Amino acid sequence: MTLEADSERRRVFIVDDHPLVREWLTNLINQQPDLRVCGEAATAAEATQAVTDAKPEVAIVDISLKDSSGIELIKVLKHSFPDLVILVLSMHEESHYAERALRAGAKGYIMKRETTKRVIEAIRTVMAGKYYLSEPMDQLITAQFVEGKTLAALSSVELLSDRELAVFDLLGQGLSTRRIAETLRLSTKTVQAYCGRIKEKLNLSSANELVREAVRRNEAISPQ
Repeated sequence: MTLEADSERRRVFIVDDHPLVREWLTNLINQQPDLRVCGEAATAAEATQAVTDAKPEVAIVDISLKDSSGIELIKVLKHSFPDLVILVLSMHEESHYAERALRAGAKGYIMKRETTKRVIEAIRTVMAGKYYLSEPMDQLITAQFVEGKTLAALSSVELLSDRELAVFDLLGQGLSTRRIAETLRLSTKTVQAYCGRIKEKLNLSSANELVREAVRRNEAISPQ
């Protein structure tokens, strides 16, 4: 392929903390005649600077990153790069993750268990300016909209704010409040305040119970 032809391919950036996923996506995307990977990052901190240098047209972002919430990263990227198209590729099957991602500025949400054909279809769809959701996620969100889900019908976790959910997810990964504060660039007191709100919303009686619930949930949604 000539340099001229390569320069005409649409530029894709990958943010995922699993090297095998990044390698798989890179190989998949670079096999396409109209797409090429222009950069990658394992953390949210790496992503912001790398996107500045790589100037991609679309970023594929995982929801669960070791140094941040993917939702928070989407907000940062959309604020800094308004024209950047973002597609979420996630293991999370819970519809509230997709809803939060779309509200944060993503154009699509696709599950990691989808076929390679669907992943490429999703990339091309969002790059064409359209929204894309995996079929199971599309059905869930559509059903919620049609049924007019009320606040009372929401699960406890869905009642958490984006930042509270980020703290809860990091607790589930085994991070201490001090480490979470460093990761999210907050004070320890602020993180402790978030933990207090999470306990209240999830009806948990102690910090130990909060950590156990966070770990239990993280294990339940992590790939086997």
